[in-house]
Amino acid sequence: MRIALLEDEFEQAQNIQAILSDKGHECDSFATGQSFLSAVLHRSYDLIILDWQIPDMTGIDVLKSVRTHLDWAIPAIFLTQHDSESDIVCALDAGADDFLAKPARAAELIARLNALARRSNPESEKELLVFGPFEVDMNQRSIRLHGELLSLTDKDFDLTLFLFQNQGRLLTRDVLLERVWGVARDINTRTVDTHISRLRRRLGLNPDNGFRIKTIYQRGYRLEAVQPTVTTAPASDLTSHA
Repeated sequence: MRIALLEDEFEQAQNIQAILSDKGHECDSFATGQSFLSAVLHRSYDLIILDWQIPDMTGIDVLKSVRTHLDWAIPAIFLTQHDSESDIVCALDAGADDFLAKPARAAELIARLNALARRSNPESEKELLVFGPFEVDMNQRSIRLHGELLSLTDKDFDLTLFLFQNQGRLLTRDVLLERVWGVARDINTRTVDTHISRLRRRLGLNPDNGFRIKTIYQRGYRLEAVQPTVTTAPASDLTSHA
């Protein structure tokens, strides 16, 4: 997972990053609420970890801003010394998914993060995923539209699955390159744009089928559910058959 950490104490941040890195996660650390918000609202993270008391604002205010401005419900956990019942209630009311007291215990932190990831994507363990008229067979690595098998490459399948599993979420080109192609972020390539353009045609991602891929200028793409187009017969046609 790509994780954003809000922690103003350098040693604490290093310790948490080391715990996460040891389990294969990528963690970016931020010492202020403003720098954290700038990153989370403009990049693609899978989960956020928040401290309560930071120099420029409270973690509660940061979370409220994330919930107001981010276009998907990113899993959020508080990791803080504020652990009274009233603090926990306050954090949960602000939109936190979990609450953990400092100091962080490695095994418990990883277990909590894994549990949050499973809850945020409950269909990840199913063999057959259904998204409107699309059926994704995880075993056969195939996709059907209205029952018809689509002709897709392995990479097309991986990209389509990732888009559907992150429906409504802004996905930057960097994240798509990392997650689907396993390519480092600093490589300049048009691979993502080419594949997205091809998927739009091959999958029929348009209002008729209930989904579209929206291009977010200079940032990336977002798969959105839309109302299928309904064609209404002209009044003259209706009366002629009355």
